[in-house]
Amino acid sequence: MKLEDLVYVKTGKPAFGDALAVIDLQNDFIPGGTLAVQEGDVIIEGINRVMELFNRSDLPVVLTQDWHPAEHRSFASAHPGMKPYDPFEREGIGPVLWPDHCVQGSHGADFHKNLGVRHAHAVIRKGYHRDIDSYSGFLENDGKTRTGLDGYLRDRGVKRLFICGLALDYCVFFTASHGRDLGYEVCVIADLARPVGSPPGSLSSALDTMSDKGVCFVCSADLFPV
Repeated sequence: MKLEDLVYVKTGKPAFGDALAVIDLQNDFIPGGTLAVQEGDVIIEGINRVMELFNRSDLPVVLTQDWHPAEHRSFASAHPGMKPYDPFEREGIGPVLWPDHCVQGSHGADFHKNLGVRHAHAVIRKGYHRDIDSYSGFLENDGKTRTGLDGYLRDRGVKRLFICGLALDYCVFFTASHGRDLGYEVCVIADLARPVGSPPGSLSSALDTMSDKGVCFVCSADLFPV
């Protein structure tokens, strides 16, 4: 599946039982960062509008934040002779190795300065275990370690989760996929997400899997009342 093949669902204005998860809008994922996603900065203004909409309606808004220790095992620099984007598979790590990014306390790990963090109610940090990566906002890549997002949402009666941010074929995808596994209705705001696109086929595989799991795709403009 390609982005142009997506079928969009009209959900209407968010209501009680809905929440918004903004995924990894951090400096290292924005153009100029060490693991930059093309056009990652272009979506920030639209995300701010949606965050404000949810906040104004007193609906939960959650930010996720990659928070890696130095020498995290997902970094190519932690493996002598390996380069960023080289294929690599180990429990909790892979399918490729990454440039060093979002190191705890660094500028690259900070949220982008233009992101309206004042609209957020909670921050979920992930990927802080040295030997386990964490693409999903719900579950780290060992398939066992939970981040706390599920408990936070259930405590607030959330049934439907809207997701946007970076990157569409990794952290947005895994958050959406695990959200469905946990029983949430999941809507990806497709115009407010961008993919890495590495390795080749990662985006089409992510879109196919999300579609098969019943994730719906929406356009941000449809969330606003006319």
